[in-house]
Amino acid sequence: MNTNNGGNLIAGNYEASFDGSNLTSGVYFYRLQANGFTETKRMTLIK
Repeated sequence: MNTNNGGNLIAGNYEASFDGSNLTSGVYFYRLQANGFTETKRMTLIK
């Protein structure tokens, strides 16, 4: 899965939708990247 807004955004708060209906329950990792900053987070999906 890869989501890219396709350009630069001004500073602020943003939301992204996630549809896990086609995934099984489990632990998934996602990465946030911006201006040289990278952070990996863990998400638990429970159905």
